[in-house]
Amino acid sequence: MTDMDKLQLPDDHVFVVPSRAIKVPLDMAVWEKSEAYFEYLGFILALNKSIEGKSLDFECEQSPAVKNILTMIDNLDEWITQIPPTEQPQRFGNKSFRTWHTRLREKGTEELQQALPEKLHRAIPEIIQYLYESFGNATRIDYGTGHEMAFLMFLCCLFKIQAFKENDKIAVAIKVFNRYLLLVRRLQITYRMEPAGSHGVWSLDDYQFVPFIWGSSQLIGHPRIEPRHFVDQDVVELHAKQYMFLGCIEFISKVKIGPFAEHSNQLWNVSAVSSWSKVNNGLIKMYKVEVLSKFPVIQHVLFGSLLPIKPATTCPNVRGACLDPPLLPPPQLH
Repeated sequence: MTDMDKLQLPDDHVFVVPSRAIKVPLDMAVWEKSEAYFEYLGFILALNKSIEGKSLDFECEQSPAVKNILTMIDNLDEWITQIPPTEQPQRFGNKSFRTWHTRLREKGTEELQQALPEKLHRAIPEIIQYLYESFGNATRIDYGTGHEMAFLMFLCCLFKIQAFKENDKIAVAIKVFNRYLLLVRRLQITYRMEPAGSHGVWSLDDYQFVPFIWGSSQLIGHPRIEPRHFVDQDVVELHAKQYMFLGCIEFISKVKIGPFAEHSNQLWNVSAVSSWSKVNNGLIKMYKVEVLSKFPVIQHVLFGSLLPIKPATTCPNVRGACLDPPLLPPPQLH
C-alpha cells in the first residue's frame, strides 16, 4: 500500500458489513495469505516510512478529512466528561464504559456522516464496524492490541475509500492516530479498563503496540535521543509530547509502580538496542509475531469488501519483509 492514490474504488463498488472469518487456529494460515493481511501490513509500513524523523509537532498539511476525523475524536472524548465513572467497589472495569460504548453505537453513524462527504456515506455501514471495535470491549471492559488494530483498519479503510489521500499519510499518523491514543488512555484511566490478553511484564505494553513502531520511526536520526535514553525520566518528560514512543513510556510510568526493568522488561530490553532504525525494524518483526500471528487477537478481526479475507495476489515488497526472523530477543523467563 505504498501508493494509496491507486486504490480508487469503482463507482459501483459494493460495500458489505464486515464479519469474522478466523474461527479456529487452523484458519490463521488463511489470514496470513489474505489480501487483508497484506493491505494492513502495507498500511503500517507506509505510514511508518512517511513519519521517519518527524516529531508530533511537525507542521504538515491537514486536509478537511483529517480535520473532520480529529473533530469526531474530540466529540468522543467529550462523552467521557459527560459520562463520569460510577462509584463501585471493584478495582477494574467501571460499568460507565458500557454507557459510553452504547452512545458510540447510537451516534457513530451520525458522527461519520458529519466527518465524511455525502458521496462516501454508502461506505459507512462497512467502516463503522471497525470504529465500534476500536475502543475496547463493552462486556469485559478491557482494551488491547486488537482494539488498536481495529482503529488502524478503520484508518486504512478511509484511505481505501479515498476519504484520505496519499498526502494525508503524515497527518493521519502523527495527528489522527496520536489523538486516538490520548482518547483511549483517558478511557483506560477513567473507566479502569483491564488489559486485554496481556502477558504481564513479558509483553511490550499492556495496551498498545503500533505507537512504539511509529514512535521509533519518528526518532530515527535524532541528534541527541538514543534508545538508551528512553529510560531516563528527564528525557521522557522533556520530549513525551513530541514523540509517540516517549509518550507511551510516560504513560506507562504514570500507571505502573516499581522499577521500570521489572514492570516493563521487554521495553527495558529494547533500550539496549544500538539505534532507532534497529529498534524500528525489530518492533515491526515482533508485531508480526506477537500480534498478527496470534489467534486470540486475529479471531476478532473483521473482513469485508475493503479488507477481504480472499487470498492476496503477489505482494513481494511486504511478503519478503514478513519472512524475516525477529530482531528483538524473545522474553527472558527468569
